[in-house]
Amino acid sequence: MSSTELPSVPASTVFPRVSPVKVEEGERLRSMRLQGITLTVRSRPPKREGLPPALCVHGLGGSSQNWSPLMALLDGLVDGEAVDLPGFGDSPPPDDGDYSVTGHARAVIRCLDAAERGPVHLFGNSMGGAVATRVAAVRPDLVRTLTLVSPALPEIFIQRGAVPTGLLALPGVAGLFTRHTREWTAEDRVRGVMALCYGDPRRVTPEGFRSAVEEMERRLRLPYFWDAMARSARGIVNAYTLGGQHGLWRQAERVLAPTLLVYGGRDQLVSFRMAQRAARAFRDSRLLSLPDAGHVAMMEYPESVATAFRELLDHAGELPEPVEGSAPGGERPDAILGEEPDVSGSMATDEPGTTGAGS
Repeated sequence: MSSTELPSVPASTVFPRVSPVKVEEGERLRSMRLQGITLTVRSRPPKREGLPPALCVHGLGGSSQNWSPLMALLDGLVDGEAVDLPGFGDSPPPDDGDYSVTGHARAVIRCLDAAERGPVHLFGNSMGGAVATRVAAVRPDLVRTLTLVSPALPEIFIQRGAVPTGLLALPGVAGLFTRHTREWTAEDRVRGVMALCYGDPRRVTPEGFRSAVEEMERRLRLPYFWDAMARSARGIVNAYTLGGQHGLWRQAERVLAPTLLVYGGRDQLVSFRMAQRAARAFRDSRLLSLPDAGHVAMMEYPESVATAFRELLDHAGELPEPVEGSAPGGERPDAILGEEPDVSGSMATDEPGTTGAGS
């Protein structure tokens, strides 16, 4: 080791746990120590053996908990897991401080390679959607299908609600923001986040709000919280400026996996008008439009997303064989049973939104 290199110290010895993260009934957490990173993975044991694996990737400021509502509805279809990206949830920062979209994609690839779970049904929301797109483009061998909820793909005219994220990427802004908001309570911060991310924050239950406040209090005690936010925001901005073969839209065109795109009509962070462009970019795509949803449709309308995902599996020939005496795909709550998709290109009704075949 040269004198200019820093010694490699396990992140867990530098950043001790502040408090345990919440684990929903039926879920469990495990830690994976990989080259340069330590990842926490949330899993939900499937209802039966032999189901295909799935991995969910959260967005900026999120965690694996964002996928708990959807994972609970899919446990008869997939063997579901969700990862905390480096610096988020219960995962410590990466040793090299790389929070770029490529850095996060590398973490997901290392996770899949180490667990030998690929190919998986890969899910991504917001920043996680950009990460999942990059993974699917560069490692098609790891991805069976791709489901993107409000993916953070480059826009010329960004949403007004996304401006603070762009500003957070600027050097020094995170420090200014923390000083400006020092008097804000965790409740204030959660209300602000929900007003920004949900189409209708009133859909959040009192228990869900209390859980979000507890998680916010935990995160604010992490010494690296704002650094991870700022550097990841900078990573998104940098990814938007890349052109050529490394550009996200170019990589979207390279994705071979059947793709489900989910967009919310009330999304304040990713424009609803990007839905049709995305449907044209991904070569084998289906589009779920939810007019009343915001940025996190898998949390607001998990039943609708689960129904559309099951239709994607059926369309792709990936639907698991039914167990004798059960419905195809295993037991499923009545709430996710919907109409058969209209694959002619028109839109089929699926309250509270619509689903159909993409371009």
